[in-house]
Amino acid sequence: MGNRVARDDYEWVYTDQPHADRRKEILAKYPEIKSLMGPDPRLKWIVCMMVAVQFLAFYLVKDLDWKWVLFWTYTFGSCVNHSMTLAIHEISHNAAFGNHKAMRNRWFAIFANLPIGLPYSASFKRYHLDHHRYLGGDGVDVDIPTEFEGWFFCTRVRKFVWIVLQPLFYAIRPLCINPKPISQLELINVAVQLSFNVALYWLCGAKPVVYMLAGSLLGMGLHPISGHFIAEHYMFLKGHETYSYYGSLNLLTFNVGYHNEHHDFPSIPGDGFLR
Repeated sequence: MGNRVARDDYEWVYTDQPHADRRKEILAKYPEIKSLMGPDPRLKWIVCMMVAVQFLAFYLVKDLDWKWVLFWTYTFGSCVNHSMTLAIHEISHNAAFGNHKAMRNRWFAIFANLPIGLPYSASFKRYHLDHHRYLGGDGVDVDIPTEFEGWFFCTRVRKFVWIVLQPLFYAIRPLCINPKPISQLELINVAVQLSFNVALYWLCGAKPVVYMLAGSLLGMGLHPISGHFIAEHYMFLKGHETYSYYGSLNLLTFNVGYHNEHHDFPSIPGDGFLR
């Protein structure tokens, strides 16, 4: 995790991340795994269905009482929006249309971003590839908490607050750790998303907008489905930086629980780990 003095708040190691070596060893023994690499032909249709479901939900919640808006936001909207963020994760690996149509994947990610309300798909692509390439790298991997987070959020109450605010830290951390110049595609992502948000408010009022934005924030924070964020890269067993989960929530999260496997073979889409 970088060239730093060893301390007790993090596990500092000075070797390369293990997944590249594991990938070579596994492929040497099981070359047939290469047949699993490539796009998921169902992904684009699943994403279109999810976007359509959320658009229908926007229409249905516009006349509900606020208590029911909040109820459906947490129990339904947050689950769909969290699932959509992981669909965007799949698309960032070109799993919708393949590596030979990279820009088509980028535009499709902006489309998938619409019901989330927060324009992030273009930025996510840029930083997520660094996460794979420099897993745990100090000053590079923005999925790893900052020194301030590790120092301050050290009690049960503070950790609870950290979980609630997790979407905020995911948004701010790249700007603190490894800021990059804004790209044209990121500006387009912001313009398209803000235009959609304004149009949604103009057509349906405030309730669908609250349903959309609150669903994204709750689904990425204090929600059972977001537990994988903690399980994936927070060290519970010394010497292991990546963990997998094989439970039923993978049905909603494009098998993101197969996380060791994903870091070993990022070019295999989520459904490939079940073949």
